[in-house]
Amino acid sequence: MKKFKFLEHTADVKFQAFGREIEEAFENSALALKQTICDNVKVIASKKKTINLKQKDLESLLYNFLEEILYLLDAENFLIAEISKIKIDDKFNLRATILGDDASEYEFTNPVKAVTYNDMSITKEKISDYGRHKELWTIQVVLDV
Repeated sequence: MKKFKFLEHTADVKFQAFGREIEEAFENSALALKQTICDNVKVIASKKKTINLKQKDLESLLYNFLEEILYLLDAENFLIAEISKIKIDDKFNLRATILGDDASEYEFTNPVKAVTYNDMSITKEKISDYGRHKELWTIQVVLDV
């Protein structure tokens, strides 16, 4: 299964991220954000940060999760490498452990100004795979660059 894909957009960056669980789709959204910022550069996972959020719905949780990753980049010079653990409960609480490195060690390809609610969506659909029914989460996000 593809983790994410970029879509056509006139001025900004638009992507869809996928996952079998909502946590996997959020993780793949973070990876799409990372790729937007620094393309396919391999970031060393030498530092760890924890993100704790509570919101009223999944869209707000996603928006704030991605904005927190941008905040860590801007305020703490922390560039994400990967998500080592993420948990989302049914009350829209998120706890994530992310790994990364000092941003000054890397070259950026696309400065991301912000995450937007424009065209944002989170959907879950049932898919059939060789007679087995599975769920697939799809997240769509537009980044202001």
